[in-house]
Amino acid sequence: MKHLPKHLQPRWRYLAVELESWPDASFDRGDFQRELWYAAQNLFGDSGSAAADLTVLSFSFADGEGETVVRAYRGAEDRARAALTCLSTVNGSPVGVRVAGVSGTVRACEERYLGRRAGTSEERDVVFEDESRPAVIRDSRVDVRGADGFVGAAQLDFE
Repeated sequence: MKHLPKHLQPRWRYLAVELESWPDASFDRGDFQRELWYAAQNLFGDSGSAAADLTVLSFSFADGEGETVVRAYRGAEDRARAALTCLSTVNGSPVGVRVAGVSGTVRACEERYLGRRAGTSEERDVVFEDESRPAVIRDSRVDVRGADGFVGAAQLDFE
C-alpha cells in the first residue's frame, strides 16, 4: 500500500498538558483518554469530537502530578482546549488540567513545555485545625489529609 503524498497527509498539533490532583489519586493513560473522549463527545457531539480526533500520546502521572501530550488536527486546537477544560475528574479523582502550550511536533512539544514539573514531594506532619495531620508538600502547595480526604493549602497558611 502506498503512502499518501505529503500535501495530502493530515496535519497535527500537539498540546502539552499538565495535570494536578490529590497525592493519592491513581489513574493511567487509558482512564485519561476515556474521560477526554467523553468530554469531547458531550461538548461537540459525535461528529465534532471525531473531527478533532483527540488522542493521548505520552502520559505520566505520579504523586498527584503529571503531564501528557494530546494530539489534535490542525485547526482543532481550540476544540481540544475546550474539551480539556471540561475534565473535572478522572477515575473518580478530581483533576486540574492546564495546557502549557501547543506545538507542531511531539519533540518540540516535549522539549519546550514539558519536563519542568519534576519537583520533589515530601511527606510530613503539620498542624491543621488544631490537630497534627499528615501532609504532602510539593513546591509551595500543601495537601493536608483530613477526615473526608485531602484539603489544599499553601505555605502561607502555616506561617
